[in-house]
Amino acid sequence: MGTGKRGLIATALAVVCAVTVLAAPGTAFANPTPSPTPSAGPALAAGKDLEAVRQKLDKLYRAAGRATDEYNAAEEKADKQSAEVVELAKKIVKGQEKLRKLKDRAGAAAAAQYRGGGLPPEAHLVLSDDPQDFLDGAGRVREGHHATKGLLGELTRTQEDLEQYAKDASAQWKKLEAGRKAKAAAQKKIEKQIAQAEKLESALQKEEQERLAELEKEAANKAQTAWLDSGILDEIDGAASEQGKKAVQYATAQIGKPYQWGAEGPKTYDCSGLTSQAWISAGRGIPRTSQEQWKRLRHIAVQDMRPGDLIIYFGDASHVAMYIGDGAMVHAPRPGRTVTIAGAGSMPILGVVRPDPDTGAN
Repeated sequence: MGTGKRGLIATALAVVCAVTVLAAPGTAFANPTPSPTPSAGPALAAGKDLEAVRQKLDKLYRAAGRATDEYNAAEEKADKQSAEVVELAKKIVKGQEKLRKLKDRAGAAAAAQYRGGGLPPEAHLVLSDDPQDFLDGAGRVREGHHATKGLLGELTRTQEDLEQYAKDASAQWKKLEAGRKAKAAAQKKIEKQIAQAEKLESALQKEEQERLAELEKEAANKAQTAWLDSGILDEIDGAASEQGKKAVQYATAQIGKPYQWGAEGPKTYDCSGLTSQAWISAGRGIPRTSQEQWKRLRHIAVQDMRPGDLIIYFGDASHVAMYIGDGAMVHAPRPGRTVTIAGAGSMPILGVVRPDPDTGAN
């Protein structure tokens, strides 16, 4: 990362330091030091009680994160299924119009035969006295046979196509309805978990809420320090690709915008909404959810990651952030928080994925 980008990160960090999990101002942000613990007054709950609250909140918000992934996946499927239903409907309309025209042609052919006295073309041919008329008529009879056979075959195929389109549309409607139910169930899960977390937090006194925030930062700082103490940052020196730079630029430009589950911007984001939109802005579409990003994008060793790569967190791949260099990442943390810069190792890393090819890095 160049000095310009380092300056950008440092500036952004200074702005959001109150809500990030990095070190307090004055320390190198790549290697945060836990904030000192203020002594608890009589109004505060015991330290271990607040730590239990912090762990409970972490579980609730992580459960909400998993449900958000379920919601986003159901929404993505519903969008695809809706598009497929629309395409099938278009095919049915076109097929019906084609069938109508074919039936009109068949009707016209029947009417022509009726105007000929009800005699088939072969009879008219036999009654002809002129040899040339006979030869011309024989050719027309053959052509007529082929045309009639082709018309009947096309009518049959069109009717079969329409029947298949109708079956496919019916199947897609069933899938769409199942997807809507899955989406509604996931939404209930999200709202339940968030409501429980908010209730738990609102029961705390102001001083306890402030101390809880300190505990959250301390836990993140501890994890980040342990990650950096492993020496991993000495091995991470990959340069961003051109697309990666654009993705980082987009993601960091969203700093300060609120987290909202299911959101893809431009005013609010959830974790995978931020990363997917950042890469779309860079000209590369990627899966919508953190779990699908983990499943379908190319895996990269942590020591090989470069700015723009996505860091997947927790064993269930329920959270994702974008690496921006110097041991930092940008992400949409959880409800009640905003898009912010944090230490890349401040949460348990499952792995790293790369949306773009290796070519183009500089």
